[in-house]
Amino acid sequence: MQAQSEIRSRAVQLDSFGGPEVLAVREVPVPEAGPGQVRVRVRAAGLNPMDWFMTSDAETAGRFGLTLPAGFGSDYAGVVDQVGEGVTDFARGDRVFGSALSRAVADFVVIDVTAGGPANEAHHTPDGVDDRAAATLTIAGRTASAALTVVGVGPGDTVLIGGAGGGVGVFAVQLARIAGARVIGTGSAASADYLRDLGAEPVAYGDGLEDRVRALAPEGVTAAIDLFGTETVHAARTLGVPDPRITTIATQIEGITPANGATPAPATLNQLANLVATAQLQVPIAAIYPIDQIRTAVELQSARRVKGKVVIDL
Repeated sequence: MQAQSEIRSRAVQLDSFGGPEVLAVREVPVPEAGPGQVRVRVRAAGLNPMDWFMTSDAETAGRFGLTLPAGFGSDYAGVVDQVGEGVTDFARGDRVFGSALSRAVADFVVIDVTAGGPANEAHHTPDGVDDRAAATLTIAGRTASAALTVVGVGPGDTVLIGGAGGGVGVFAVQLARIAGARVIGTGSAASADYLRDLGAEPVAYGDGLEDRVRALAPEGVTAAIDLFGTETVHAARTLGVPDPRITTIATQIEGITPANGATPAPATLNQLANLVATAQLQVPIAAIYPIDQIRTAVELQSARRVKGKVVIDL
């Protein structure tokens, strides 16, 4: 076995808040798992808008409890390679996925499995789910699930999803379809076939959205989820959708209950992973980058024009 002093350990870090240009890959000491903790050898890390949003400036970072120097990324998947005293639910060699708030893009992360919450989370990865897919589930999958819960999507619903091709949208569309709903998803003209493959009926965003939706669904829309801004909210209100059946994830609008993926039902992640394992839920991965191309990956992801998820391989 390779001595710990010889193990290469890299992590993406930043010494100042800002855009992709502040991210750097550095050699760091290999962390040790203490009591109640496991160390995970990360194999893949999924990127989310939340990652670059919360490291964009000091005020935003402070709301998440981040100080400099900071790490980057939250969603990870890998293999447990060290188990601390008192841990009984995990063993060396177990495949796991979860969240390590603003430190996931690294060769190793230490997870305090006794703490729980979005900063310290590990779940067993089911057979049939590869590490790249598992690394995309925590933030985006939970947020999509939370949004559907807020508006109560079910059989007989026609739900309008704004930003349907993005990282959260790909899960929201499929979960709504699994719940028995008809889905109309907004996107660019270039994304139409992609949205159809996910199970949505595509509609172009922009001026005249309400008229295009009426043409697709003359019987009306019953629920709406805005994953990008406010356009879908305003369209839904114009179409007669009541506020309790509208939600957002990126904005606060008076009268609208936002979806919060940080407080999901306890079994949400395991349910999502099992849907992937049984091929009921697809994980569209738009791009895969090595860790030394982290800036390029974040530039692509932060442009918010990506169809699916961006993943870092480690």
